[in-house]
Amino acid sequence: MAPIVHLVRHAEGHHNVNNATHIHDATLTQNGISQCVRLRDSFPHHHTIDLVLSSPLCRAIQTAILSFGPTLARPEVPYLVIPTAQEVSSLNCDTGHAREYLEIMIPKLHGSDNLGFDLAKINLDAVVEGWNSKTGYWGHNKAAVTKRAADLRSWLFQRPEANILIVTHGAFLHYLTEDWTGDDPIRGTAYLNCEVRQFNFSPGSTGKEAHLVERPQSESSRGASHPEDDPHILEELEEVEASKV
Repeated sequence: MAPIVHLVRHAEGHHNVNNATHIHDATLTQNGISQCVRLRDSFPHHHTIDLVLSSPLCRAIQTAILSFGPTLARPEVPYLVIPTAQEVSSLNCDTGHAREYLEIMIPKLHGSDNLGFDLAKINLDAVVEGWNSKTGYWGHNKAAVTKRAADLRSWLFQRPEANILIVTHGAFLHYLTEDWTGDDPIRGTAYLNCEVRQFNFSPGSTGKEAHLVERPQSESSRGASHPEDDPHILEELEEVEASKV
């Protein structure tokens, strides 16, 4: 059976503030770190996720480390860093570093000795030379990104795990899900920082061509990273559900 896929946009990065896109491979702001803590404490699926994946960009790795420690503390759960999930553009903020840099940088990203898991679990084997070139297969043009997103969907479809979580980026999420609804021209995406959405694969998906379909409960809670933290959002969701009856 194809897995359920949990898609997460990274927490607030320094490049998200005042449109500071010149920052090379931006890390999280203090607010972004706080968003991760709230997500860690509210995420209801720490005990069911079977595989954690993230983009190799620092803000995505940092979000995964700080938000999903309880998941990664389970010895059987791998964490793979996958360049196919990198962000779309060739701006400095969306251009990552070579594997050697990440190996040095990752221990500096967490800011805590209480993660609950060993950072050695983070597998960088897929971070190949040239992944951050923004050319060829890794290009930032529409055709290259579309191909990369399709390849990732096909790979996910064939995975044996039942529940897979991916920390990635707002613009790339639209390519991965093939859904551009709700896009915010200011943010460049419909996804809030640290927003989580859940998807199934469409019934007609195959290993060669796979497509994602958002689960109804996820779709009804769009725009709320942590709806359970905000009673007003919960009331709005209840009104939406009541209107469907």
